[in-house]
Amino acid sequence: MAKLCDNRTVIVTGAGGGLGRAYALALGENGANVIVNDINAETGQSTVDAIKAAGGKATLSLNDITDYDSAFEIVKMAINTYGDIHAVVNNAGQNRDRMFTSLSPDDWDAIMAVHLKGHFCISSHAAKYWRQQSKEGKTVNARIINTSSGAGLQGSVGQSNYVAAKAGILGLTINQAAELGRYGVTANAVAPQGRTGMTEEVMADMMKKPEDGSFDVMDPANVAPLIVYLVSESSSHVSGHCFESWGGKLALAEGWKTGPMKDKGARYEPSEIGDVIEDLVKITPPAQKVYGT
Repeated sequence: MAKLCDNRTVIVTGAGGGLGRAYALALGENGANVIVNDINAETGQSTVDAIKAAGGKATLSLNDITDYDSAFEIVKMAINTYGDIHAVVNNAGQNRDRMFTSLSPDDWDAIMAVHLKGHFCISSHAAKYWRQQSKEGKTVNARIINTSSGAGLQGSVGQSNYVAAKAGILGLTINQAAELGRYGVTANAVAPQGRTGMTEEVMADMMKKPEDGSFDVMDPANVAPLIVYLVSESSSHVSGHCFESWGGKLALAEGWKTGPMKDKGARYEPSEIGDVIEDLVKITPPAQKVYGT
């Protein structure tokens, strides 16, 4: 019986643990050839070994996603090892949490490097490859899957750098979808919640495993089916969206969009603006806050 991602070659960054490991395992189980990228050789190899033990195909990459030339080697490895590349799952990330007034330039730059630049580097090389394939008349059915966060959608106190990066990833996703569709490439983002090395520290109580054997809401494997579907050929009509997923829940996130409008038909006077804003706030539904609940 054919599997959903049979012979589709996928790069998963940060696949040594947490959500990335769960994605890589599920993709391997569903027939994908997985490039397991992680900076930790031991945990990355553990994911590779687990995929192979279950009958799947996987290769370890220790390349630096924040370095453009090093990221090229990841894409090159995928093509040389498995003959093609079909998807990039940009999952790797880190936190440097500080209140905004305490953030240092290093705190800011480190988060932008891993999240925003890390999302750019691999995807840039993959997109250039897919563009060339398309120009040569070959059929391309490729995927970019980016990782945002509820923090990027709704904000999170003490995480200005992380929030800015995750919100930037949403903007990047929309633009990738608009630009790359002509080459047969879709781009979507996910805003997952799950037990990872980062969340276990900052949300320890929320991330605890249930001791009574009940459904483990924060098991990162709960998000993996969404990733498998988005990587598959079946999702070719889905692009430019952000999906929130955790614990058996799935939602289509609604980002910045034009809401209710007050149209005067002429230029507003400064003295009128305050009353108009008050009216708009009253008639605009508040966002449904789900992050951290």
